[in-house]
Amino acid sequence: MLVRDGKQGLETFMLRRNPKSEFVPGQFVFPGGAVDVRDRVTDEIETISVGLNDQQASSRLQVESGGLAYWVAAIRECFEEAGALLARIGNNELSLADPQLHQRFQRHREAVYAGNLTMVDLCRAEGLQLNFDDLRYVSHWITPIGPSRRFDTRFFVARSPQDQRPAHDGGETVESCWITPKEAMELHEAGRFEMIMPTVANLEPLLEMKSVDEVMRWADSLTEIPEILPAISVSADGFPSVFLPGEPGYEEALAHPPPHGSTP
Repeated sequence: MLVRDGKQGLETFMLRRNPKSEFVPGQFVFPGGAVDVRDRVTDEIETISVGLNDQQASSRLQVESGGLAYWVAAIRECFEEAGALLARIGNNELSLADPQLHQRFQRHREAVYAGNLTMVDLCRAEGLQLNFDDLRYVSHWITPIGPSRRFDTRFFVARSPQDQRPAHDGGETVESCWITPKEAMELHEAGRFEMIMPTVANLEPLLEMKSVDEVMRWADSLTEIPEILPAISVSADGFPSVFLPGEPGYEEALAHPPPHGSTP
């Protein structure tokens, strides 16, 4: 979740997935994707990053090692899908205000997306360090049993770089916007801004927040982040219902999941 202080208050950057996509077509989402082998933790990764090491990242994710790869993936996917790069040059945030520099980094974006350039190589070439200081881990969602495609997903929130202009890629995503969480939820409830449950759930904590600093303080206050596994129950007429942990009917639905691949 890229966030910024806008004229209407706190805003988050959202992308609309291509209606032809196999996964959540036409839905508004946050930039993101899968951890790639290129994101794996190496000595080089720690030399071109600031604000976090693998031991600290792994502790926050409650894994033995390799946790920093999730932070690297979050930065890489944000760059690939939104064109925003959380990086520093010296002690300063990376600025892409200069049109020629912006165009050069657009070419880097395409090369990273194509797999022809790693984040390490990009940082070496441009004298950058990945900026983990402005990136916070905030939630952990697992796709319920039933859908043919399942994901184990970590959500992050990040302060958007001031002198960069995030935008959709025109392929996987076809629209993009800055929007307040309140407006996104209102449009969603009116059927004009489609979002899946985890997206909605991750927007909800931001509804009452007024600034990026407030979001960061909230994220820093999260000492334990639970694993959220929704459960699906399918009625006799084939209509699915989704239950969250703690809701009435959750345990029953979890104990009797639909067959794998039986729900979209």
